[in-house]
Amino acid sequence: MMIAIYLLLSAAVAVSTLAARSRRTMHLAGSLYYLIQALFALWLLAGGGYGRAAGTLFEFDAAGTLFYILLAIVSFWVFHHSETYLSECDQRQTRTYFALAMLLTTAIAGAYFASNIAVTWIFLEATTLCSAGIIYHRRTAQTLEAAWKYVFVCSTGIAMAYLGILLLAATTKCESLSYEAVAAVAAQGNPLYLKIAFLLILCGYSCKMELFPLYTVGVDANFAAPAPASALISTGLVNAGFLAILRVYRLLAGTEVFGWAKSVLLLTGVLSLAIGALFLRRTNNYKRFLSYSTVENMGIAAIGLGIGGAGVWAAVFHVVCHTFVKSSLFLQMGVVRQVYNGYRINRLGDYIRINRVGAVGLLVGMVVVMAFPPSPLFISELMILRETIAAGKWWLVAAMLLLLCIVIYSFCLRMIRLCYQPNQDELHPSKADKALSWSALLLLLCAMILGLWQPEALRTVIDQIAAL
Repeated sequence: MMIAIYLLLSAAVAVSTLAARSRRTMHLAGSLYYLIQALFALWLLAGGGYGRAAGTLFEFDAAGTLFYILLAIVSFWVFHHSETYLSECDQRQTRTYFALAMLLTTAIAGAYFASNIAVTWIFLEATTLCSAGIIYHRRTAQTLEAAWKYVFVCSTGIAMAYLGILLLAATTKCESLSYEAVAAVAAQGNPLYLKIAFLLILCGYSCKMELFPLYTVGVDANFAAPAPASALISTGLVNAGFLAILRVYRLLAGTEVFGWAKSVLLLTGVLSLAIGALFLRRTNNYKRFLSYSTVENMGIAAIGLGIGGAGVWAAVFHVVCHTFVKSSLFLQMGVVRQVYNGYRINRLGDYIRINRVGAVGLLVGMVVVMAFPPSPLFISELMILRETIAAGKWWLVAAMLLLLCIVIYSFCLRMIRLCYQPNQDELHPSKADKALSWSALLLLLCAMILGLWQPEALRTVIDQIAAL
């Protein structure tokens, strides 16, 4: 009952934003929306629904609760930054953007709490429509192409996942598509059909998690969307894809194909890490650059799932911390655009003089995303490497270390260039909003705190998520 009330109220407030006749009304609608998110998060934290079923289609489990709280925090920051980012847009564009951003947040939350494979699929499809509208925000030929590409590729991916779900249901002969019911009888399924179903679901949901093979659509989406929206897509939506794949991975844990599924995840993770690392060197746009960093980080998370053991815990922790780091960097890039009116890597520079706070935020973010202490990503990557060594997969250790060195070199080169190299003569930078840079820096500080100290409650929740 509570989840239905939450979804209906959130969707109603989001849709009502379309009728707003002034920016003040849009601000009030946004304030009401995030009040609902805050109250729902507090209700969950207070134990009102945690660990309980919410009807037959939803459940307030550890994974949904943790990722929802992260979503509520990041989406609030996105709303705050978007108000300034869109200050020059007309009212129609602005209210459409805010309505779609709120609907996207609601759809992601629905995917987090879904306890049924089909319901997860429905909410992930809903995120496609909301994201496409946000991608087309600027109403240019380039954003129109990106929006249609996003709809086409994501719909193809979702269709593949749907075929995988149908095959999974057929081979397990399970009348209910709840994760719990399918997991209970998965071992009775035909191994070949289980393998094909997992491949289809993994390939289909890779467009949401930004993994190989359908990672390109996420990169194009982040390139075309406003920077604050990219922060939401690269964290909240990517986390929804990760959670959907993790839940299918867990229901196969008791079957004879589990070892094979782990090997597929290892291969997918290595390919994603390689693609992210290599394209970090080639791209000439800072938003694409951060998007390929997301592909690289999700590749590391997939390797954690594939290696198993403590690697599963590390993968979940990696994704949690990546949420804070990547949202902070994308929001900082929104301030960079405010200054330079663009993201071209070979044209921008001298940012340390124009916006010292923002430059420090980007440089510290560079250190954190490269997994140098006190980065929490250092902990997760070290755990994954340790499990890989324990498993005797030295080829994987060598590949990861080589590719991570390329990532470190690329990040250092790009971020130091932005902060210190001279500007192009024809560029005339504008004044930066340092308050927004401080705001984005707070999210990065949250990640660094997790690198130094992990609360016992967080460890317990991740233990529950990682338990197979």
